Amino acid sequence: MIRIKDPARRDGSFLHMRTMTLRHPGGPLRPEVRTDPAPAAGQVRLRVKACGVCRTDLHVLDGELPARRPAIVPGHEIVGVVEAIGAGVTDVRVGDRLGAAWLAWTCGRCRYCREGRENLCDRAEFHGWTRDGGYADKVVVDASYCFPLPPGLSDAECAPLLCAGLIGFRAWRAACANREVDALGLYGFGAAAHLLAQLAIWRGQRVFAFVRRGDEAAAALARELGCAWAGPSDVPPPEQLDAAILFAPVGELVPLALGAVRKGGAVICGGIHMSDIPAMPYARLWGERTLASVANLTRQDALDYLPMALEAGVRPHTAAYPLERANEALDDLRHGRFAGAAVLVP
Repeated sequence: MIRIKDPARRDGSFLHMRTMTLRHPGGPLRPEVRTDPAPAAGQVRLRVKACGVCRTDLHVLDGELPARRPAIVPGHEIVGVVEAIGAGVTDVRVGDRLGAAWLAWTCGRCRYCREGRENLCDRAEFHGWTRDGGYADKVVVDASYCFPLPPGLSDAECAPLLCAGLIGFRAWRAACANREVDALGLYGFGAAAHLLAQLAIWRGQRVFAFVRRGDEAAAALARELGCAWAGPSDVPPPEQLDAAILFAPVGELVPLALGAVRKGGAVICGGIHMSDIPAMPYARLWGERTLASVANLTRQDALDYLPMALEAGVRPHTAAYPLERANEALDDLRHGRFAGAAVLVP
């Protein structure tokens, strides 16, 4: 693809930005060249240094999250450097490294926002779904929905923390609320689970990793990270769990997870989309077991998680792809061809 240099710009920057754009659900991403977006009041423009590839992006591509606009640039695990600042932004400077996550904007006035549950705002906007995201070399974001990133991590290492890490953290806090968790089950050992496992083990918990049958690479990564056990998702763990978190978007796993946790335990569903949960006997839920979901993220989640992840030594296992190979990265994610997390590097 040709990048067109504007001779009027003395800094050597380019007039046009590159994107990988979804025009129709079910279709591939197409490379496009656009004019540089100008940040409005309260916004900044980031030069994208890395963007994680998340399973939620697959839900957008497949139409499982209904399209909200005719075309969208996916991507919501965005690491970038500020290169332009809109009016009214006073707390960031050109050159700052920031992260932008799934939550792009909330109204600040509804019941949920007033209760500190902005993740449930009915008018919320989301990077890569309702607003253009980070499958590009530039993106405009609201400055108040960006975060400073841990200095000890590279751009590619930071990217998966911004959704996989955050959703795992939110699900983990829900799983541990009002109960002592020693044995924690993680169903679907991909980007989110391999990050959460490191945090949970650092906190002294024993992690039981459930993988797709035959996915020896994921099982090997779980053991390498220090998990107490790794095995197929349809096999009972060697002991009862105190809590379990489902990252795999497979409803059939819910009854299995409920059957694996003790009385008073919890099963937390961490995905934004899941196939239907099949009918199951009430005995699976009885005994004051809790079945709950976590939805989206709050800015406070990021402020709490990122310093803790740095302190815990959380390090993503990443597979890097150039921006123009975004379709390949998504297909590899869909078919489980890598362990850990994929990252696009423009």
